[in-house]
Amino acid sequence: MDTRQFILIGLASIAAGGLTYSFIAPRMDGEIEGEKRKKALTTSRIGFNENVNKAANRFKQVADSLQEIERKKEAQDKLTLNDRIIQAGLTWDRNKFIMVSGICAIGFALAGLAIFGSIFAGIGGFVVGAFGVPNWILSFLRKRRVAAFIQELPNAIDIIVRGVKSGLPLGDCIRIIATESVEPVKGEFRQMVEAQTIGMSLPEAVAGISKRMPTPEANFFAIVVEIQSKAGGNLSEVLGNLSKVLRARRQMRGKVSAMSMEAKASAGIIASLPFVVAILVYLSSPDYIMILFTTEAGKITMVMSAIWMFFGIMSMKKMINFDI
Repeated sequence: MDTRQFILIGLASIAAGGLTYSFIAPRMDGEIEGEKRKKALTTSRIGFNENVNKAANRFKQVADSLQEIERKKEAQDKLTLNDRIIQAGLTWDRNKFIMVSGICAIGFALAGLAIFGSIFAGIGGFVVGAFGVPNWILSFLRKRRVAAFIQELPNAIDIIVRGVKSGLPLGDCIRIIATESVEPVKGEFRQMVEAQTIGMSLPEAVAGISKRMPTPEANFFAIVVEIQSKAGGNLSEVLGNLSKVLRARRQMRGKVSAMSMEAKASAGIIASLPFVVAILVYLSSPDYIMILFTTEAGKITMVMSAIWMFFGIMSMKKMINFDI
């Protein structure tokens, strides 16, 4: 072999060795593994940033929805007479309620004049008949209907949860409640269905229930539906948790009512005791108690006693009533 062949063999050996080194050395030094880890970290960081951005956008949507609902609630806090009539479940309008109040006022005024024979008694009867009794009856009907709604709403939410888990749309679940549930939940959900038929969106239709039923339970339900429609999420899980919360609130309300029942009974006995004693004294010694009605000092004493008794009853009512 001549010199030229040795040189060619040497160059070929050097090229082969360099090529082999270029493949083996990075693996021995961990450069390839480092590059892979770097690439994986970069990919995971990009994915993490995307998840963070999605979570931030979702949080922003939820916050915006809550702020919008809070503004609506502040606008709804000022109830008109028509709103109170609707919440009481009456089909009257404002003019009919005013007419009934006028009839009551005239009736109470005539009764006061006939019983006491005094113009002041007639004026007092007119005021009570015009502003006292009708508003008291309206408040009583409203509270009774709201209590029935709170009692039945968790069952309606459970129906929605089971329907959503079985694959039914939320609108179909609401229609089932509007036909199969009991009043007043049935009527409120029927109005939601009717609102959807005239073109309102589901969140707008559900938001109307918080105005017709101004309770925290109705507001919770409206907030959940509106946020879910904007930000998405597992509706059945959220409504299931809401149902548990509403049942826990109802249970707590029952415990508070049971614990305060003794105080309420004592307050009722103390408030009724002066009237019972006055009736018994009148039946046994009418001349003895009539001094309170015939003398000036007796009338002043009755008025002052009534004022202090009113303040005492209001104080006891404030102490034994709890808002939950």
